[in-house]
Amino acid sequence: MLATMKTARLLLLLFFFCLCLLHVAVSEDEIIADRTCRAEPGLESDFGIQKEWEGEFFPGIPKIKYEGPLSKNPLAFKWYNAEEEILGKKMKDWLRFSVAFWHTFRGSGADPFGAPTKNWPWEDGTNSLAMALRRMKANFEFLTKLGVELWCFHDRDIAPDGKTLMESNANLDAVVALAKQLQETGIHTLWGTAQLFMHPRYMHGASTSPDVHVYAYAAAQVKKAMEVTHELGGENFVFWGGREGYQTLLNTDLKKELDHMAKFLQAAVNWKKTIGFNGTLLIEPKPQEPTKHQYDWDAATTMGFLQRYGLAGEFKLNIECNHATLSGHSCHHELEMTRIYGMLGNIDANSGDAQTGWDTDQFPTDIGEATLIMLTVIKNGGLAPGGFNFDAKLRRESVDVEDLFIAHISGMDTLARGLRNAAKLLQDGIMSELVAKRYETFNSKLGALIEEGEVSFEELEKKVHEWGEPPLSSGKQELAEMIFQSYL
Repeated sequence: MLATMKTARLLLLLFFFCLCLLHVAVSEDEIIADRTCRAEPGLESDFGIQKEWEGEFFPGIPKIKYEGPLSKNPLAFKWYNAEEEILGKKMKDWLRFSVAFWHTFRGSGADPFGAPTKNWPWEDGTNSLAMALRRMKANFEFLTKLGVELWCFHDRDIAPDGKTLMESNANLDAVVALAKQLQETGIHTLWGTAQLFMHPRYMHGASTSPDVHVYAYAAAQVKKAMEVTHELGGENFVFWGGREGYQTLLNTDLKKELDHMAKFLQAAVNWKKTIGFNGTLLIEPKPQEPTKHQYDWDAATTMGFLQRYGLAGEFKLNIECNHATLSGHSCHHELEMTRIYGMLGNIDANSGDAQTGWDTDQFPTDIGEATLIMLTVIKNGGLAPGGFNFDAKLRRESVDVEDLFIAHISGMDTLARGLRNAAKLLQDGIMSELVAKRYETFNSKLGALIEEGEVSFEELEKKVHEWGEPPLSSGKQELAEMIFQSYL
């Protein structure tokens, strides 16, 4: 009898142990599925048929209109008037606004310390293909009501990851087919990109992974992402190397990883030409996060890398303002660096928080910074075929559907106001005159010879003996700042 009881207890303990193992396995699988956008079965009705969304996704939200600076309506533009001409070009053509699918429709509000806070009405709690199709329809209704004609995407954000590459590609094809149909309304793709940072396979990097299997998988994923971007009429394709860097040099072959990344990008150029994709290839610099050191640290580093490997003629840069500040620069600095080298391709419009040290991806609201940004854009002649993509997300605590509209309206108005300010500043010419005056001595014969590279150190030394000590001249920084502030 005692032996029977002991056996029963052991069997019971074994049963509960197996249940625990099953629970752990399921939990880990759910975590990976959540992090990698893996497909899951959708919620079904009692008859086993996927429920279809009925009606509008944003009921009660009208098409956003321009009402002018005096309007108090939060669902109206105060400064952005799409058809209004500024310096001979419509505002919508200067700004070329785009909505980022990942933040707008996949942003959950989760952070390292808390669970998701967003619970949009159209979400059914799954990452099924049916849910992905529903999100795409919501995306186009949002774009239409906001009055934005461009959108951007990561492959794994618009379509769920499958168990195999073939399954993932099939999921992507299904969503792209719907998006292509919805684009017949006149909305089109600014750029696409491949998500090469979230799945565990990319924990050591993608093109810089020490594992050739991962390198190959990343290539296959970029190949497909570029193909569907081309199919959607995308004007650009972006590379953001979130894991292309290192945590420590102790276990890193730095030269090998940089060489591999260059070979990967060259292969992407080759594939672009093979499929007849005429869009611009863009690299998005970022100094760190999630890696300690990212190889495309800032604009200067990235342009130096492209020059070193003979790729400068094949790529331009996508400058994100929050990334600029993380690298110790202003957004204006990064934009000016890329502009003067002819490498400015696109702007990810967002901002960071001076009191935090990470990429907060907030919507731009600083009028001064927006004015500086637009000074560069105007001098550049615009951004086309690039644009302003709102790589920005709602705050964790903003959970109302209307917040999605309010955030974008605020960002669009901020940049539109910056455009108006910058145009007035350039038209009046006061700042331009101040800058020109600082360099007026180079308008001399000697100055012209220096700029043409026609004068030697020996000749310049003779001039110093002739002239003596150079006079001190004021930089007029305070005056420049006063003038700038008067235009805000």
